Amino acid sequence: MTSSRYKLLGLSGSLRAASFSTAILVTFAEAVADQAELTLADIGSLPLYNQDLDLDPRPAPVAALRAAIAAADGLVIVSTEYNHGTPGVLKNAIDWASRPAFRSPLKGKPVLIATCSMAFTGGVRAQYQIREAFASTLSRTVLTPEIVIGTVHTKVSDGRLTDTAVIDHALGGFAALYQEIERTRG
Repeated sequence: MTSSRYKLLGLSGSLRAASFSTAILVTFAEAVADQAELTLADIGSLPLYNQDLDLDPRPAPVAALRAAIAAADGLVIVSTEYNHGTPGVLKNAIDWASRPAFRSPLKGKPVLIATCSMAFTGGVRAQYQIREAFASTLSRTVLTPEIVIGTVHTKVSDGRLTDTAVIDHALGGFAALYQEIERTRG
């Protein structure tokens, strides 16, 4: 591992004020603070993807997201699952960031994915859809045991994930993310 801290960008698949996904990202940021700086992107201000708007200059929120992705060593996605799938707000952010195809800031970017839900399945169906979407962007999704957090409503308190077993498991995913970042720096 390099001696400098990794610069990570987190995207939450939920815009809700008391979002479990955002609480998990905040907890992850605290847990990895000695190795990485994990900041959260604002994807709630993005317009709906419209190719007519995808021109230079791009809308300010789109330009800011793309610049933040380009500046990051890797991405950390934490998302809930809506109707067995990816929340629209997250898919919209991926769509905006993935343009232009083959030259987007996502190309070659290491991505760690975690999902959560109030069901015991932990958002696993959304995880596969998110992984597939990132594969289409030529990102480098991290190969690690899936980070899925079931019955999340019982594991978040005061805006923080409190389940230490889940946090420890996720830290293994972060270790794999750091290795992937080092490979991309090669």
